[in-house]
Amino acid sequence: MSSTIQTAHSRSSPPSAPKKSFSFPGGNLGRYIAVRFLLIFPTVFILVTMVFLLMRTIGDPITAALGGRLNAEQLQARIHEAGYDRPVIVQYFEYLGQIFTGNFGVAISDGQPVSELLVTYGVATLELTVYALIVAFIVGIPLGMVAAYFRDKWPDAVLRIFAILCYATPVFFAGLLLKLVFSVWLHVLPVAGRASTRTELEMSSLDNKTGIYIVDAIQLGNPDAIADVLQHAVLPGLALGLLTAGIFLRLVRTNVIGTLSMDYVDAARSRGVGEYRLVRRHAYKPALIPIITVIGLQIALLLGGAVLTETTFEWKGLGFKLAEYLSARDFIAVQGIVALLAVVVALSNFVVDIIAAIIDPRVRF
Repeated sequence: MSSTIQTAHSRSSPPSAPKKSFSFPGGNLGRYIAVRFLLIFPTVFILVTMVFLLMRTIGDPITAALGGRLNAEQLQARIHEAGYDRPVIVQYFEYLGQIFTGNFGVAISDGQPVSELLVTYGVATLELTVYALIVAFIVGIPLGMVAAYFRDKWPDAVLRIFAILCYATPVFFAGLLLKLVFSVWLHVLPVAGRASTRTELEMSSLDNKTGIYIVDAIQLGNPDAIADVLQHAVLPGLALGLLTAGIFLRLVRTNVIGTLSMDYVDAARSRGVGEYRLVRRHAYKPALIPIITVIGLQIALLLGGAVLTETTFEWKGLGFKLAEYLSARDFIAVQGIVALLAVVVALSNFVVDIIAAIIDPRVRF
C-alpha cells in the first residue's frame, strides 16, 4: 500500500525543471573567440619578460650603450638617474607598468621616445609586410595548383625544388642576388630605399601624410610618384615574399592532392569531369583553408625577415632601426621594438584564428 501511495505521489508531483547550464554568447564560436583572446595576454607577457631578462643579463642599458663614451662618475650618475642601480625585480615591475601605459622608454643613443619610433617606422614595416604577402599569394598559390595538377611529373618536381629553395635561401642573400641582377646588371629597378628623393619631397608636403608611401603617392595624384614607389617596393617585396611563397606552394599542393582523392571528387571524375576543372572547381577552395590558418605564423616569420630585408635594401622601418639599435647596444629601444612586434604577432594570430574558425567550423572544437 505504501508503494501505491509513493507511486501516486510521484505521478501527481510536477516534473523537476532541468538544470540550466551556462551557455556562452555566440555558442562554440563565441567561446573560441574568448579563449583565443585571453591567450594573447600570457603570450605577450612571456615574450616581454624573456626580452627584459635577456637584456639585463648583459648589464644595465646605460653601461652597454655609453660605457666607452663617459667616464666612471658620469656613467654612475646616468645609471642612478635612470634607476638601473635598483634591484632587477623592481625595474621589471616598473617596466611592465610603463608598457601598460604605452610608455616604452627613451632610446639612449639618440634620445627619441620609443613609442614615437614605433609609430614612425612601424608603418614602413607594415607596408613591406603587405607587399611580401601579396608576392606570396601571387606566386605560391597558383604554382601550388600547377604542382598538384602535374603531380609526380617534371613540372611538379621543378616547383617542389623551387619551394625548398625559396624557404631555405637566407633573405639577405636573396636580396643581394635580386639587387645584383635587376639593379646592377639590368638597371631596371632601384637598388635601395622606399622612394626617390624627389618623390619623398613631394609627399612631405601633404597635410594628411600617413607614412605609407603608396597611400601618400596616391594622395598626390601623380602617376610618376606611384610608379616610383612601386618600383622601389618590387625587390624588397620579392626578397621577403618568396620566403613565404615556398611555404604556400607546398601547402596548396599537398591539400589539393588530398582533396582530389575525396569521394565527391571521384564521383565527379566518374561523370567525365576533366582534371583541370576538378582542380579549379572542387579542390581550390578547400586548399586555401590551411593557408589562412598559417598566415599568423607567417607574419611572425615575415617580421623576423624584415630585419634583414630592410637592412639589405635600406628600407627604413622597424627592422632597419632595430639593427641600428642593436649595433649601438641601445637595449631600451630594442626592448620597445621587440615588445611591439610581440603584440603585433599575437594580435595577428588572433585575427587569423577567428577568420579560420568562421570559414571552417571544425576549428572551433
